[in-house]
Amino acid sequence: MFKPAMAILALLLPGIAAAQMASPGPTLAQVRARDLLVCGTSTGAAGFSMPDSRGEYRGIDNDVCRAITAAVLGDAAKVRWVPLTTQARLPALQSGQIDVLARTVTWTHVRDTANGLNFTAISFYDGQGFMLRRSLGVTRATQLAGASICVVAGSTNELNLADWARTNNIQYSPVVFEQNDEARRSYLAGRCDAYSTDASQLAGLRASFPNPAEHLILDDIISKEPHSPVVRHGDDQWFDIIRWTFFALLTAEELGITQANVDSFLTSQNPEIRRLLGMAGDHGPMMGLDRRWAYNAIRAVGNYGEIFERNLGSGSPIGLQRGLNGLWTRGGLMYAPPIR
Repeated sequence: MFKPAMAILALLLPGIAAAQMASPGPTLAQVRARDLLVCGTSTGAAGFSMPDSRGEYRGIDNDVCRAITAAVLGDAAKVRWVPLTTQARLPALQSGQIDVLARTVTWTHVRDTANGLNFTAISFYDGQGFMLRRSLGVTRATQLAGASICVVAGSTNELNLADWARTNNIQYSPVVFEQNDEARRSYLAGRCDAYSTDASQLAGLRASFPNPAEHLILDDIISKEPHSPVVRHGDDQWFDIIRWTFFALLTAEELGITQANVDSFLTSQNPEIRRLLGMAGDHGPMMGLDRRWAYNAIRAVGNYGEIFERNLGSGSPIGLQRGLNGLWTRGGLMYAPPIR
């Protein structure tokens, strides 16, 4: 018996066959039907997600969501932000209130397995630290015995702080708040001696204070906090779209492709660039997207390095070094699998 023509084509040209067979999964279909991506974001974390003076959300998490929106819908503006507290963020994703959660969410075993969630790719490597007033004269975290420490409820920060104190036999008084902004205001008002959260967020908070120099961020890091955009279990296509859109931003930085020069690369004969920008292969159609999915994302927000620099880097008010978030070719941990 002769094989159907499509089966023969699949053997000879698997990329083309995959592109023809890909159809929208449940999440992609919903996003396309409403012509809008719903992104869960923070209620306020400088450098990651914070409304500016015009009410536009700015931050590394927001730019990742804009890149996804551009890859899926061709227009980064077609996104609706849903600000979520720490306690509300995971239930909002689980219940289908949002399509993707990009909100300084730490990848943990329980969240990845028992909560019905999938973490797609590490978008920022962080660790929990401490901030306090220089006037206290404290230089090491172990000197905080007996201190009151502000922390956000329901976060890994709250759990890490308790583990660290138990391990080091340190007694402290937790001052727990539902939202970062409440903790920030209380710290500034002197209701607690120190504030403990991810070190990058502490840097952002300090930059917003009236007198940043009065506050010290200790060198001590007490946890690993890998942040990742999150989706629900059960939709592998959507998982692939989120993961590979982020990898495309990393690959663009590796190849020197920026928001400003991406069009000039459309005539490149470099096979890797041609695959990334949709001039060769069917990598977009394999996921149910346009061939220019990655081009659209890069043109909308730039590469990962550009996103980092404008939101968190030396040119921003926060002034973080790339460190672990640098490319693997420059001593960092950021590494994208090949698009081929």
